[in-house]
Amino acid sequence: MTRLPLRPILLASIGALALAGCGKGTTDQSKEQAVVAKVAAPAGKQWSMTVTKTAEGGYLMGNPDAPIKIIEYASLTCSHCADFSKESHEEIKRDFIDSGRVSLEVRNFIRDPLDAMAAAVAHCSPVDRYFPLQENVFASQAELFAGAQANPKGGEAAMALPPAQRFPALAKAWKLEEFFQSRGVTADQINACLSNVDNISKLEQMTNKGIEQFKIQGTPTFVINGQVAEGITTWGPLRDRLRTMGAR
Repeated sequence: MTRLPLRPILLASIGALALAGCGKGTTDQSKEQAVVAKVAAPAGKQWSMTVTKTAEGGYLMGNPDAPIKIIEYASLTCSHCADFSKESHEEIKRDFIDSGRVSLEVRNFIRDPLDAMAAAVAHCSPVDRYFPLQENVFASQAELFAGAQANPKGGEAAMALPPAQRFPALAKAWKLEEFFQSRGVTADQINACLSNVDNISKLEQMTNKGIEQFKIQGTPTFVINGQVAEGITTWGPLRDRLRTMGAR
């Protein structure tokens, strides 16, 4: 898919920032470490069904006090992020998150207008719907892209509108409204979400913070216990790293 232009649609451009250093850790994550004990989930629950919204605006699945904490910076229009979602979906929950040893926090890193609007709708939904919606969007990227490419004139007309009208109009022109309605989000909920430009602005701020704090350059990027996992962009190497860190 041809990437849609980001700068004209957002409130502020994602520009050059005074970049801060990444989080410093004291443990060499590439070295074999002792096995980490499992942590029991609350009675009647699984850790993978425990989802909380973090102070940074991300969504955390699992034990909030897990000794191994993953942050994934992901874009809903990133094919590599979709591949990771498909490859890791069951195994990361069953073998790592449900053990209480590992938590996964997703922070959206927006790359284009379609990504920004889809992420905003997911963020406007109930907390327990965030991960199912994200996984479904990744699995349905072809449908998402086809809708966005079907009406270029409608998209151009929407771009000329003020921001509070622009995003709902783009959602209609690019069939994003139809896409999410088929997944249980009502048209009124989508319109209310996208009419509030602050919902887009917060995602832009999260993206800029990722660039500032961790020098994020692409998606997916994984941060484990405060350190960027250099060279790890797929499930296999991440799974191996978690096992090395004692989640085995």
